[in-house]
Amino acid sequence: MEFNRRNFLKLTGLTGMGIVFGANRAESNRPYHKSRTQTFNMHGYAAPKLDTVRMGFIGLGDRGWGNVNRFASIEGVDVKALCDIVPHRVHSSIEFLQTHLPHHNPDAYTDGPEAWKQLCERDDIDLICISTPWNQHAEQSIFSMEHDKHVYVDLPVGVTAEECWAVVETSEKTRKHVHMDCVSCHTGTLATLLNMVRQGYFGEILHGEGHYAHDRVSNTEGRWRRDPDNNYWFGFRPWRLQENVNRNGNLYPAHGLGPVSQMMGLNYGDQMDYMVSISSDDFTMADKMKEIAEMDEYYRPYVGLEFRGNMNTTIIRTKKGRTLMLQHDISSPGIGQRFDVIRGNKGMYKGSPDRISTIEDGLVQGEEFDALTEQYTPRITKVFNEKRSQATTDFSDAGIYSTVTPEDWRLIDSLRNGLPTEMNVYDAALWSVISPLSEWSVVREGNTVKIPDFTAGAWKTNKRGMDVSLREGGTTNLL
Repeated sequence: MEFNRRNFLKLTGLTGMGIVFGANRAESNRPYHKSRTQTFNMHGYAAPKLDTVRMGFIGLGDRGWGNVNRFASIEGVDVKALCDIVPHRVHSSIEFLQTHLPHHNPDAYTDGPEAWKQLCERDDIDLICISTPWNQHAEQSIFSMEHDKHVYVDLPVGVTAEECWAVVETSEKTRKHVHMDCVSCHTGTLATLLNMVRQGYFGEILHGEGHYAHDRVSNTEGRWRRDPDNNYWFGFRPWRLQENVNRNGNLYPAHGLGPVSQMMGLNYGDQMDYMVSISSDDFTMADKMKEIAEMDEYYRPYVGLEFRGNMNTTIIRTKKGRTLMLQHDISSPGIGQRFDVIRGNKGMYKGSPDRISTIEDGLVQGEEFDALTEQYTPRITKVFNEKRSQATTDFSDAGIYSTVTPEDWRLIDSLRNGLPTEMNVYDAALWSVISPLSEWSVVREGNTVKIPDFTAGAWKTNKRGMDVSLREGGTTNLL
């Protein structure tokens, strides 16, 4: 079934089902609420196991190129097809694989902006990896599932609440997994902290904080100088610059939100209830456009436009009375931040630098912190590190996105062992919908907005996800 925004309501059945869009937004703090019955619970669902996970990739920019390299380095993956609107990206990726991992022999799809559909229509692909501009993610995810494919998608899964609902409903209808890539508790210190949370080290969790803060604006040479050898793209990327025009909110919440959500058990045991969001004015983006328009006339249409504020702060309250604070700032100079705080009634963790403070142990940092976290390092981390030490393939020099992560490995391992995926469509939708909700609240001077429950109440009985103790699986190797 072909997806487009014009027939969105018709395709997803949003009309007449209790969802509130459009005219009543100003009078209601439930603009994205939807009353529905869950047709199938994807949380805890184990699809039939795949001895070999046959993959297709859509979008081969820096992130997409790295995705190919990472998944191609995992046992049991067969890279079948690559697609990008820039043919050079596809052919250079194929050449790279032929040199380093020649057992992969993917076909190329480069014939225009709709070529990705031909890739999805193949019957010899199990998992589609999507690394395209944000506004294409929902359409491509839905089309992939409608053509019997699981989905791995870079964040966000949708840029509107309507898109998030449509992805959830398609996943339930087709029983196809949607795994959204973001910072998660699969990795390093975060996996250890999740283990500590579950063992009660911090007591009852009451608050968490996450950020997406790093300067993507001031470095003119690295961010704004266009590259004639790469389709005249630039570091900030054309489509991402456009996302920052006339949108004002937290445009990229999931990196900070993902770990906090997993530590709080959101979607299984607790759920978000409502939020407020405010933004500062823009103090840098508009000035930067004036500056670089003098360097390159390409940027002249952006001079005088309204850009999102530098700092957005969003505060969320859960059904059980916990709170989260998220911040987004990618246009101010400063130290980068992602996940930062988890606080319980017996103690807390604070990052940058790592330190812990509890009633029982006092302040723990430096070597004492390292010793404590070694004590709580979960089995998933130990098994992955052992497999990484045994691997002979190393693409760490091929780009920042080319090194296999525990999240990648565990996804493939789960599909090969017929296990539920650690992160599912409800996580993807919940973490993505914060962006449009934050925009709604910002434009209304911080009004409260209810957060939709994509699980339709199943969060109350869903079993806990994220098997960091690795009770099942863990049999897949790295090449």
